[in-house]
This record gives sequence, C-alpha cells and structure tokens, in this order.
Amino acid sequence: MSINFNNKTKEFHLSNNNISYIIKILRNGQIGQLYFGKKIKHKESYSYLLESKSRPMAQYLYENDFSFSLDHIKQEFPSYGTTDHRYPAFEIKQENGSTITEFEYISHKIFKGKKKLVGLPAVYVENEDEATTLEIFLKDKMIEIELVLSYTIFEKYDVVARNAQFINKGENSVDITRALSLNLDLPDYDYELLQLSGAWSRERYIKTRKLEMGIQAISSTKGISSNDQNPFIALKRPETTETLGEVIGFSLIYSGNFLAQVEVDTYDVARVSLGINPFGFTWHLENNERFQTPEAIIVYSDSGLNKMSQTFHNIFGKRLVRGEWRDKFRPILINNWEGTYFDFNDEKILNIAKAAHKMGVELFVLDDGWFGTRNDDKQGLGDWVSNKNKLKNGVEGLSHEIDKIGMKFGLWFEPEMVNKNSELFKRHPEWILHVPQRNQSHGRNQFVLDYSRREVIDYIYDMMFKIIKNSKISYIKWDMNRYITECYSVAYPPQRQGEIFHRYILGVYDLYERLIKAFPNILFESCSSGGARFDPGMLYYAPQCWTSDDTDAIERLKIQYGTSLVYPLSTMGAHVSVVPNHQLQRITPLETRAGVAYFGNFGYELDMSKLTEEENKKIKIQIDFYKKYRHIFQYGIFYRLLDPFKNNIVSWMVVTEDRRTAIVGYYKILNDVNCAYRRIKLQGLDPDLKYEISNLNYPEEIATKYCYGDELMNIGLITTDSSSGQVLDGSRVSHDFDSTIYILKVE
Repeated sequence: MSINFNNKTKEFHLSNNNISYIIKILRNGQIGQLYFGKKIKHKESYSYLLESKSRPMAQYLYENDFSFSLDHIKQEFPSYGTTDHRYPAFEIKQENGSTITEFEYISHKIFKGKKKLVGLPAVYVENEDEATTLEIFLKDKMIEIELVLSYTIFEKYDVVARNAQFINKGENSVDITRALSLNLDLPDYDYELLQLSGAWSRERYIKTRKLEMGIQAISSTKGISSNDQNPFIALKRPETTETLGEVIGFSLIYSGNFLAQVEVDTYDVARVSLGINPFGFTWHLENNERFQTPEAIIVYSDSGLNKMSQTFHNIFGKRLVRGEWRDKFRPILINNWEGTYFDFNDEKILNIAKAAHKMGVELFVLDDGWFGTRNDDKQGLGDWVSNKNKLKNGVEGLSHEIDKIGMKFGLWFEPEMVNKNSELFKRHPEWILHVPQRNQSHGRNQFVLDYSRREVIDYIYDMMFKIIKNSKISYIKWDMNRYITECYSVAYPPQRQGEIFHRYILGVYDLYERLIKAFPNILFESCSSGGARFDPGMLYYAPQCWTSDDTDAIERLKIQYGTSLVYPLSTMGAHVSVVPNHQLQRITPLETRAGVAYFGNFGYELDMSKLTEEENKKIKIQIDFYKKYRHIFQYGIFYRLLDPFKNNIVSWMVVTEDRRTAIVGYYKILNDVNCAYRRIKLQGLDPDLKYEISNLNYPEEIATKYCYGDELMNIGLITTDSSSGQVLDGSRVSHDFDSTIYILKVE
C-alpha cells in the first residue's frame, strides 16, 4: 500500500496489492483522472493517458490554444461552465450571482491512517498502518474558498474512501448548491449499471441495465435513503458473473437524500457521480464556516460480484460497524409485534416470554404500544413515558420481570415522530417540520419532528435516557415509519431552508451518538418501515437493521439476496413469523421460514405461547441449530450460488475463514415433476479437505456422506429430491416452497 507523488509530472499513484488509482494536477490547477482499476506497476509517468486534442465545436480554456478543453478531459472533481458542459461535482453560487469557479491546486498532504469525519459516519482504521490518506488542497483565489479532496486507500481491502470539504475564508457568504462526495470519469461505457430498487416489503431487488449515452441515475428525495432505492450502484462488464469479471461498486455512507448518477458523454466517457442529492439542497456558507460532504467508497473487483460483495462485507462489518457488538454474537430474539400488535398487557407479554425462554430464545423485544396513550397508531408518539394502564409497572418493571425469567429485554422507539394527539405536540406544535399556513401532510397518522433543532433532540434524548436508565434494556429497535414532507423549519431563516434535509440527518446521527455514549453496551437495530433506511450511514450507529417488514420466506429470498450484494449477514435482521404470512397471506413450511432466516440475525415474530406441540419441537431444534452455527451465519464468508431473480431454485452458502465448515441454503420456490437430476457447484471450500455432508431437513436425501472440496466445487453437491422421477409409497414428497440446509464439516 502506497501513495506516490511525482513532483515533476504532478501525478499521484494510490495503490495496494490489487488496485491502482492515478490522478494528475492539470494545467489549470484542477485534478485530472488518469486511471482507476486493477493494480499496475508504478513508473515515472502516466501523463500520456491524459489525451487532449482539438475537437469540432469544442470550447477551450486558453486563447489561441486548441488543445485544452475540459469538455473531453477526465476529471476528479469537476466544475461546470468553464468548457465542461457535463454535470459537475459541485456548484457554488456567489454574491454576484455567478456559479463560475476556478479551484487551483495549492498543496497536498500524504499521511498514514485516516481522519474521523466530524458529525458524520465513515469507515475508520484501528491503527494508522491500515490505510494511507491523500489530502489535496485547492483554492479559488477570487472568492477565497478552499476545497479539500480526501482519498484514503486501505491495505487489506480493495477500497478507496473519498470525501470533500469546503472552507469559506473569504469575507462574503456563498451558497453551495451542489456538493457531491465522489466523481469518477471512466474511459469507456461498456458497463451494465446494477442498482438495488424496490418498495415497501420488496426492498433491494437487483436491477440491471446497459449504460447508454446520456443520464442514468437513481436517487432519493424522501429525506431518507428510502425503500425505493439504496445509496449504492455498481458498474459491471456485460460478461461479469458472480465469480468472474470486472466490477466497480460505489456506496455512499449517508442516510438522507442522495444521488447516484452515470452520465455517458458523446466521447464514451462514463462519469460516475455520488453524493447528497442536489435537488432541494443549498448550504449557506458564511465566513470561517466549512461544509463537509458525507463519505463515499469505491470497491474494485476483477473476480466478479461475489468478490465485490465480500469486500463490502469486510469493510462495513469490520471498519464501519463499531463498538461492543461489532464482533459479538447477536442474540436470538422474539418480537411481539406480529403476535399482539397494540393489544397486550403484562400477562400476555410474560406468557410469550416464558414460552420463548423454554425454547432457548435469548432476548425479548417489546414493540410499539408501551408508552403514552398508545393503543393505536393515531396517538402517543412523542410521549416516551410508560403506559401504566397497559403495563402495571411500566416497561421499567416489565424489563426486570423479563430479566428474572432469564432473558434480556429490548424496547421499540420511534423517536423522530410525533402524533398530534400527544402531550409533546400540544406543548410544542412548532416542533414539527412544516411550512407556516400551509397544509401538513401525515403518514401513518404521524408527523416528523424537526431534528435540525437542538432543543428537539435534547427533549427526546432526556425522555429516552430516563426510560433506559430506569429499565434493564440491552437492545433498542429504532423505527422511522414515514418519509419527510414539507421540509421547512421555522427555526431557520429563508436562506438556510435548503439545509434542513441535511441538518435533519445530522440531528439523527447526533441523537444516536449521544445514546451510544451514554449506553455503550446496548445493541441498536435501525428500522424504517422495515428496510427504508438500510444504508451504510445507519450501520455506523446501529450494527444491524430490520431488513424488511415482509417476513414471508419466499419474498425474503429476493430481499436478502439483493441486500447481500452490499451488506454483511451480521447486519440483516431475519425472523420466522406465523402463517398465513401477515404481509401476503402465503403459507410456507416452518422449516423453510427458518431456513431463510438463519442467514442473518435470527429471531421470531409471533406469539410463542400459542404454538402447537409439533411447532414447539421444530422451533427448539431450529434454535439449537442456529446457536451451534451462529458464528458462521453472522461472521462467515458469504457466497451467492443461484439467483432468485432468474431461477426457481435458489441457493447461497456461508463458509468459515478456515474453510473447515460450510452451510448451504437450498430452496425450491415451486415444485416440479419428473424433473432432471440436480447438483449445485459450491464455492469457497478447501479443495484438499474431505467434508462430511449432512442434510438438516431430509437426512435420507444425501447421495454420499463424504466429498472432497474440489469435487463439491467442480462436480457439485447432489441436490436431487423426490421430484426427480416417480414418487413411490413411503418416500418423501417434495412440495412448493421446499428447502433444506446442508452442513459440510471436516472430520
């Protein structure tokens, strides 16, 4: 790992064992892009890669010089209007109304390690030898604004982290109207754009389209990253598969409005832009103020999508998630929401908890309905005090009762929201985001608190602190059940209203940080109508996220498969619920519901006091199995094998680091008849080790008890079931939504 600077040619070469990133100071002082991709040998100069020739209809920066037009030069952090007509990385509106800027190189700094971003989540290092950072300082001398471009390259991860900072050292204020975190100009557009898109209950579906000339983009304008889009895109070559080929992944460590865009120009350059969505954004920057963009990371793989995903899993799991729970086994939990909804009391809750404890469940989570006057979704939000009409001694007393049973206790909050039928709103109606004298839109009968205001955060923090301090709480589920509308704060002047979306997210981060500091041992799980804010920014504060409100096992195959493209299994909440499923009324076998949920943070979303004896037996087996292999499910190396978006058969697997144990999930969505014999090629095993094979659900369907790793990866694991051929009396009948779990262990 190194960052080399050639003073003569003004080139920087960032490299580690697998990637190279080469940039150059241009004639006009801006930073040009020469190369990003697979590691190449360092040499004196790569300046010849900067091609700049005269083109028809081009505009040129210098008079009588027809060789320097920014319109066809690849750049690192471009501006608009001085011969480049493509979308820029930033835009600054000045006192005279102009947005033309000229940021020129002043100096740079190269140092070991990585700086922490103030008030924003970011990847980190535990010692300075893990990474090297380059900071490039540029300045627009006319308006006296400095621009700092930061690049960090990691030693063990094929990752470059980027961010930018604007510092106003001039006398006049300016308005930043565009401030992205990353720009990367690639020399061709022979890529497919891969994105994670969806909606409530079908989040993070994998969508792929070929790049074409013009603009292709995904974004959020909803105040959060949203169910609809995720702040991630990848550019993969058309021939790239899960295991072969080149792919570049881009992710924004941020939880608010974002833009991920690729602009292909008429000379085949693909310009990748990533950062805060410029739509509705303005940041008023006074003298001596600074603006910091969120961090974006670039991941490179020349070994397919699986390798890219594993890099994301490693960097997010080990250098974004932090605190006590980063490497700690996550507890098996029971959540009462689908079991009771708002209708519960002490007796009902304790009955569920006692039944769950007998099964081996470790954590009871009390969901919505424990506070204020909260008996439905029309009241109580914002009043974070125990409802003692529902719970005799409040959650404080209940938490101690759960503890006596032998379980940990967790609690649900939705601290960013308020109902109008609440004491908080009656006292402070001005504390919601709203435009005076205009209609106030609601979602789920609730309104969004103005987290751009410190006094609002202080008020909520004080209530939450008191509840947590007086209870025995080891887990908090932090929900957020609507998008932001009427994004206006009466606490700020007109010229700062474009800041409110961003200030809101900074306020959310601030409340998280204060609670984590006060209660460092609590495990936080983020939630937003399920997966509407499943993004890297949240993982910095909450090590896991409720992946989706949809608990149907078959739908979860797609949701968890897509999520795994970027996020490690240790971040995904995955629960077994009752059937018919509450979201789509599908009936699936208990074994399949568990078989999908194993590949995440395992739990249950039902009333365990109402199960049959047969269900209790099966659940006890499931919990014992998960505890035995929890270390693999949560922290193993994950491989996708068969894609649910393309196949009726779906499969994935997880392997220990030493490659001596692996678990394969295998799922048949719809049954078939007299079908072909089947086998599936595994990945990540040691070719020289001999694995003992067992089948959790159907032990009789094992073709052979032992196989070497090379067999399993090159010939495949035989997965033929009773649908291949004629079903005879007494034989196991396969069915719709069938599944099994294969366990591979070295003797």
